[in-house]
Amino acid sequence: MTAGRDGSERFVPRNDPRPDDEPWPKAAWPPEPSTSLTHAAVTVRPAKPGDALGLFTALDHDACWLHVKGRPESEDDALQTIIDASRQGRWMWIVERDGVIVGTTSYLEVAPVDARLEIGFTIYTPAVWGFDVNPACKLLLMRWAFEHGFGRVQLKTDIRNERSQQAIARLGASYEGVLRRYQRRQDGSVRDTVLFSVTAEEWPAVEAGLVARLPDAS
Repeated sequence: MTAGRDGSERFVPRNDPRPDDEPWPKAAWPPEPSTSLTHAAVTVRPAKPGDALGLFTALDHDACWLHVKGRPESEDDALQTIIDASRQGRWMWIVERDGVIVGTTSYLEVAPVDARLEIGFTIYTPAVWGFDVNPACKLLLMRWAFEHGFGRVQLKTDIRNERSQQAIARLGASYEGVLRRYQRRQDGSVRDTVLFSVTAEEWPAVEAGLVARLPDAS
């Protein structure tokens, strides 16, 4: 936006940053149910019904649900969440560290034809906040996406969740803006959502930065 002669704001159209784009193929989807992605101590694998108790136990903390709705109140609720995920268009992953369930994340809003998806509904037990779990998880899931033909991975977070915004920025994702009055929190209020993304062109540098932050996988 720029100021017009009368002092009002005037919209200035953006220029296409990739005017010579070649056709991009459709991305491969879905992952194989047996997929298991590992870096050092962190493993990401598809959720299954037997994970319900471990997931409920890991996330049974008020701090986990300040910015995300859908808190399970019991093991049965966690089981129903796992069962319902695929029906809701969500590919749900379990995140483990040293073989112990420490959280969950998902592929959301998957559009193979447009070669884009979102990594979201990411919740970890507070004991692993600020350590290797989140960057390892994002490394594994973004690597899978870009290796299977996706050209864009987006990430979103509550505008009130400054810790999450800083964590996403540290991954190397590009800030794209704020989606106003976008979705509901657990307490029923409607949040503004901060949007980031990583594109296929940016991925090699982002991947290298994540690998440099993490323990050697060998």
